[in-house]
Amino acid sequence: MSEFTPAPGTVTMFTTTWCGYCRRLKSQMEREGIAFTEVDIEVQPEAADVVMSVNGGNQTVPTLIFPDGSAATNPSIGQVKARLA
Repeated sequence: MSEFTPAPGTVTMFTTTWCGYCRRLKSQMEREGIAFTEVDIEVQPEAADVVMSVNGGNQTVPTLIFPDGSAATNPSIGQVKARLA
């Protein structure tokens, strides 16, 4: 997972182009000034493997990876802010 571990204060967000929950969370994070790197799991197969490893074999997005290496699946903006605080 190390290649996807984000810098302090940022998150890595695994998405797909068609995911409505991903679009909503991206706009909320942009509004809150939270820096993130977006990774499309349909473009990067190794990213899909990371997502499946933290979601019991499912390709559930959005999945976020935090600087401490922990993950959250479809978190609220409040949960994201709390994890980065």
